[in-house]
Amino acid sequence: MFKKEYIHPNAGFSQVVVVETENTKTLHISGQIGIGSDLELQTLDTFKNLENLLTECGATFQDVVKMNTYIVDFNPEIDLPIYRKVRKDFLGESNYPASTLVGVSILGNRDWLIEIDAVAVIQL
Repeated sequence: MFKKEYIHPNAGFSQVVVVETENTKTLHISGQIGIGSDLELQTLDTFKNLENLLTECGATFQDVVKMNTYIVDFNPEIDLPIYRKVRKDFLGESNYPASTLVGVSILGNRDWLIEIDAVAVIQL
């Protein structure tokens, strides 16, 4: 048996869906975006938004087991070092979650350059 909780529901989705069983709480965090004039600023803001949702649900980046990242017009030589630097600032230098990074042509808004969703698991 499990229970679900919807955190910050919006039109058509929730920012987080929490699934709790007897022993674990799993956080399914919707794609987060950031505000800023370039990829570095948006990436920093995106990770802050993820961190805020994790904290609100009693978790940290150490609890994240999976991340999916989408970057608009991805150029590995330029964008990957920027992404890795910011990610390292938030996640540290080891024990990274399983991750996927995909270059895309556009996200849900033309101003967004990056979007990240995540899954975290907390032992109760």
